[in-house]
Amino acid sequence: MIIDFILFFALYSFIGWVLETIFASALQRKFINRGFLIGPFTPIYGFSAILIILLLVWISISEQNALITLIKNILLSTLMVTTLEFITGYLLEKIFHSKWWDYSDNFLNFKGYICFKYSILWGVLAFALIQIVHPFMEQFIYLLPESTKMYIAIFFMVYFIFDSLVSAIGALNLRKVIIHYSDLTLDKYKEKIIKYKRIFLAFPQLLILNANVLKRDVRSILNGRIDKVKDKNKFGFHD
Repeated sequence: MIIDFILFFALYSFIGWVLETIFASALQRKFINRGFLIGPFTPIYGFSAILIILLLVWISISEQNALITLIKNILLSTLMVTTLEFITGYLLEKIFHSKWWDYSDNFLNFKGYICFKYSILWGVLAFALIQIVHPFMEQFIYLLPESTKMYIAIFFMVYFIFDSLVSAIGALNLRKVIIHYSDLTLDKYKEKIIKYKRIFLAFPQLLILNANVLKRDVRSILNGRIDKVKDKNKFGFHD
């Protein structure tokens, strides 16, 4: 049972990353690795899916009517996932002193962390998960031999621990760079910012960091870097 949930977590984290990446890439018209982790996984989708699945099991035990079970599950799932999104956004802002996403311009938002539109989207995704995706994935996972599932689960556990540690260390190092920018030379600061370009592209809201600090504006540094690369390509120069 635990092994199955580990596989579900990995699977839905990957599906979430695909959805986020397609959406972000379509908006910016270029490939964007839309995730906190280095690899192709977005854990908030994995955690959310597991919560929804467990909630469905719990509701099904006490409620015999299938339609009422579905309605209860979607409503409670929407509430839980929205709460998880709020907590995640709040903690990230407290750590980095900047929002990683901001829904302040959206209708019925709460402090920019959550909003009505995306809560409805969570509800739609919960419905799709319960009615379409999970029944298929459940059958697929259950058909795998137990030994195969165990090896795959162990691999993903080791991978997630490693990727989470590396990504967390990188994010904390970025936090140091942003907060203690005055301790670094301008060239060293620019080098560090460019090193974490992937995170800034994945979460454009972070581009406003140090916006009011002379020569330390993240957006200007990254734009300058991009222009420099374009100029090199234009004249046929290569590193």
